[in-house]
Amino acid sequence: MIVEAPLLELAADVLDRCRQQGLRLATAESCTGGLIAGCLTAVAGSSLVFDRGFVTYSNTAKTAELGVPADLLAARGAVNEAVARAMAEGALAAAGLDVTVAVTGIAGPDGGSPGKPVGLVHFAAARSGCDTLHERHVFAGDRQQVRSATVEAALHLLLRRVS
Repeated sequence: MIVEAPLLELAADVLDRCRQQGLRLATAESCTGGLIAGCLTAVAGSSLVFDRGFVTYSNTAKTAELGVPADLLAARGAVNEAVARAMAEGALAAAGLDVTVAVTGIAGPDGGSPGKPVGLVHFAAARSGCDTLHERHVFAGDRQQVRSATVEAALHLLLRRVS
């Protein structure tokens, strides 16, 4: 993955803030398939902060790797606030780290519905000892544009969580 300069700078800011505070970081990704982790690890020295990325594309993986309740997924689907929060908090617990960001969404071009359109993404950022932050965005564009916008928004949310 080639990371463009603005995203690379944003990722470096996240990593610098974490490094200054002695925080270790993980990602929990669905619709981005590891792109957030890829962006963070494109920064030299990221290994001082970044520990791991969970790519939990399927509901089975969300439950097995992150402890997202299967009944929650069955009742509400994978794209909602509760699942994003469960992913972030599950990654925090599974990795035993300090801060995580999670994303779950519909990148398209298919899979949308009137209640959950293509471009809908739920984000959560968890930090030990703090409330979990949540954001909901609906991005316009094709699959690549939605995924790129998701990476950028996730990095901004991480920056908020560690500031």
